[in-house]
Amino acid sequence: MRKLFTIDLKDYDESHPRSKRTSARAIIIKNKLLAMVYSEKYKYYKFAGGGIEKGENPVAALIREVREETGLAVIPGTVKEYGEVAIIRKSDILDNTIFRQDNFYYLCDVAEGKENQKLDDYELESGFTLRYVSADEAIRRNREESTTDDVYMIERESRVLEILKGEFDL
Repeated sequence: MRKLFTIDLKDYDESHPRSKRTSARAIIIKNKLLAMVYSEKYKYYKFAGGGIEKGENPVAALIREVREETGLAVIPGTVKEYGEVAIIRKSDILDNTIFRQDNFYYLCDVAEGKENQKLDDYELESGFTLRYVSADEAIRRNREESTTDDVYMIERESRVLEILKGEFDL
C-alpha cells in the first residue's frame, strides 16, 4: 500500500520500547460526497473505521467497523487499497513507550440501505452519526470548529481529505 504521509512528533526517546496499533478506514464516495462519521459532541468528521483485532485481516476489520459506526454494509468486492498514514509519538497510556498507529485507508462502495449502528460507549458519548459531506466542509469543520483534543486524528483525517480532493473531483 502506498504511503500517504507520516506524522512523527519525535517527542520520545528512541531507546524506549514500542507499541503498535493498526486500523482500517473507509473512503466511501457517493455523488461527490463522502460518507463520514460526525461527532455531535466534539464537532469533527472522521472516516469510518477502527482497530484491527488480533487475527483479523484489514478488510474484515474495515467491513465490521463501517457497519458498527455507520450501519452501512461495505460491498467486499469493491474494496481497493488507497494509502497508509502512520502516526508516531510518545504513548499517552504506557510510560516511556513509543506509540505507532498505522492507518490503512481503502476505497469502497456500500450497499443501499442502512442498519442500526452498534456503537461503543465512547462512540455513543461522542454522538457518532453518519453524514454525507463535501471534503471542503469536513476539512473546514475539523480545522476551525472541532473541540476534540485529539489533534493528531484531526490532522490525519484533514490531510487525507486534502489528498482525496487533489485526486478526485470532490
